Amino acid sequence: MYLITYVYCLQEVPAAFPCEYCGIHDHSCVVKCNVCEKWFCNGRRNTNGSHIVEHLVRAKHNEVNFHKYGPPDCYRCHTRNVFDLCFIRNEADSTYVLLCRHCCSTQKSLKDVNRYQEQWKPLIEDRCFVSWLVKIPDDQLQLRARQVTSAQIAKLEELWKDNINATIGDSKKTGICDEPQRVLLKYPNAIQYQNIYDPLVKLEADFDKKSKESQTHDNITVRWEILLNKKVVAKFNLPESDGATKIMLGDELRLRYTGELSRPWSGVGHVIRVPDNYSEEVHLEMKTSPGITFKSNSKFTVSFIWKSTSFDRMQQALKKFADDNTSLSSSIHYSLLGFDDVDDVLLTAHAHAAKHYSAPNLPKLNPSQENAVKKSIQRHLTLIQGPPGTGKTVISATIVYQLVKSNTGRVLVCAPSNIAIDQLTEKIHKTNLKVVTVSAYSREGIDSPVAFLALHNQIKNLNNNPKLKKLQQLRNETGKLSEDDEKRYRILLRSAERKLLDSADVICCTCIAAGDPRLSRMKFHSVLIDESMAATEPQCMVPLVLGTKKLILVGDHCQLGPVVMCPKAARAGLGHSLFERMVELGISPYRLEVQYRMHPELSLFPSNFFYKGSLRNGVTAAERVLPNVFPWPAPDKPMMFYVTQGMEEIAGSGTSYLNPTEAYFVVKITAKFIRCGVKPEQIGIITPYEGQRAHLVQCMRHQGKLPASLYQQIEVANVDAYQGREKDIIIVSCVRSNDRQEIGFLKDPRRLNVALTRAKYGLIVVGNPQVFSKQTEWNHLLNYYTEQKVIVEGPLKNLRESATQFAKLGQID
Repeated sequence: MYLITYVYCLQEVPAAFPCEYCGIHDHSCVVKCNVCEKWFCNGRRNTNGSHIVEHLVRAKHNEVNFHKYGPPDCYRCHTRNVFDLCFIRNEADSTYVLLCRHCCSTQKSLKDVNRYQEQWKPLIEDRCFVSWLVKIPDDQLQLRARQVTSAQIAKLEELWKDNINATIGDSKKTGICDEPQRVLLKYPNAIQYQNIYDPLVKLEADFDKKSKESQTHDNITVRWEILLNKKVVAKFNLPESDGATKIMLGDELRLRYTGELSRPWSGVGHVIRVPDNYSEEVHLEMKTSPGITFKSNSKFTVSFIWKSTSFDRMQQALKKFADDNTSLSSSIHYSLLGFDDVDDVLLTAHAHAAKHYSAPNLPKLNPSQENAVKKSIQRHLTLIQGPPGTGKTVISATIVYQLVKSNTGRVLVCAPSNIAIDQLTEKIHKTNLKVVTVSAYSREGIDSPVAFLALHNQIKNLNNNPKLKKLQQLRNETGKLSEDDEKRYRILLRSAERKLLDSADVICCTCIAAGDPRLSRMKFHSVLIDESMAATEPQCMVPLVLGTKKLILVGDHCQLGPVVMCPKAARAGLGHSLFERMVELGISPYRLEVQYRMHPELSLFPSNFFYKGSLRNGVTAAERVLPNVFPWPAPDKPMMFYVTQGMEEIAGSGTSYLNPTEAYFVVKITAKFIRCGVKPEQIGIITPYEGQRAHLVQCMRHQGKLPASLYQQIEVANVDAYQGREKDIIIVSCVRSNDRQEIGFLKDPRRLNVALTRAKYGLIVVGNPQVFSKQTEWNHLLNYYTEQKVIVEGPLKNLRESATQFAKLGQID
């Protein structure tokens, strides 16, 4: 039995005011935002959601006051985040119980998730408040309301950040267009290149700064841990955040104590662990300083510390490119500007002499791979397109090996992310080259598979410098050296770093880390940028201005591009990668053609649709067979689209989505695989939304039928995080399901390509096919799956082919 209690009684509230957007003045239709104390209606004229929901999402507010009922809160924990609140109606006396999602999912009485899905409903459905709570204005009322556009609403929300008294009239005022100049395909000179990209980098920096510095979380509870090296770690949970403020390893946060057990204090630390399947906790390694005490556990405030280092290095690289003709070779210089008559052939003695292009301890190359390596050695500028599973990392490591053996000097290897550079570094190290990795100081405590190659760890392991080792030991034991010892330590450290870097064959780092002062005096004849499609052009410029004479860009313009958070910078083309621009200029990439990852049936659609049928299979179906106990609808085709009809909901952050129905079935499918003998670490779950990721982790933790330790080994992440990676089994949760058939950024075909190409043995897509069938790429996929008879519905024990039909692309309305 559910405990039904009347928890939401009538109370006196202030008189309602007109909707700030459209001016509707009806007590039954308006809602007050408790944060800014402005009123908005529940109508959706010219907006994706109702005006009140539109405001809450844009302003990142989440508490409201209803004119009739007062402020809603969770009956159990009293949270007032309306994006997290659900309700159940007691038919006997027409009352409602409000609970937040967390309390819903953790109550023992809600173990039957089917019942939970049927009874508990969110307060916000289809981006409007439920009508029993606040009415949706009728057509006549909306026709009499002020006519307002989506652009005016967006501008008004921006104006409120600086002037809380701005009105919709202010948003209609026109002024000088403040849109930045768009990026070009070709540039007349490097100064023009800098003049276009520099403002875009500044826009992205300002947006990033404002986003992070605005994120402050109060009333945080902290657990303290003292490590063996006497370092102090703060462990705490943060409220669900949006994608713009996602915490990354190495980020700096400020922790302030505001309680009464001791005097207030403030300390800074860097993130050494982020939320995952094991825990939603953040681990912050503190930089101890006088006055900080670690005795209290509650009343803490956490805020982001914004650092300009990345953006400063991009702007410095752009300036160097414009001002210094020696920063890179003339051939690379003019190729980057888009000049047509650049001679890009550079034949070397090594290129003529080499009979084969493999590298020690790496797989033997196939013809398309060998051709890519050969061309990379011969040319100033080379593009290598590596479709999923075609051995892109092996090729990159082989090219680096051959470049080192050609005696042209040290090679600088970069990638936009630490994960990507770690994977490539591991392969290069196997070839027995001398490799050193350089990372930011804030990441030196973060473990990785190639941590032993990091500059700071190689310094620690030096045995030929006893003075430095002694000072290091003293510094670790005491935490601080005397002024003279610190000076001596830094001199010895810099000298040791220079020797290690000078003796290296290959230096590996992220694109931004290439701007580290320790590398500024060095010159690199050859630069290879892996995953270059995921880097912006200014990011790529950071390593390029270190004397580059040969450039190899490795990527795939059919997969995801750079992430740009600032809408203005994105509209101006900052998210257009260097790799993609070079392709548009007519530089043909060398495409790798043999894929070694996917079961042949899994590779067929991506090959035909995204790569014009050019991919060949380097593995057979027999090599990609799991125990035949999972009920695949077509036994020889390990793939299916599992139909669900549950509606999407706005996540607690207000800026993401979740789908409880999909989450329920994803957890069931995952358990089915594990019971069939698949190891948890072989399974990956991809979902495009952070809200669904967090919800899935919570569902597995509280509602899963298997031991929690098994679910913890399953990686749940977004599409971007899975790019460049693979799992034996991939389950994709599409999330979007609404009456308007809106699918947001899932329209991007590159996102679909990445999601479909991570699996080696089996792929399951879970979603509402009707919602996706009107979009071109998804329509082709759904029709292909229909032909293969793998769109199914019903219980996992008794799957049946879905009767849903989809119009062919040419017949779409």
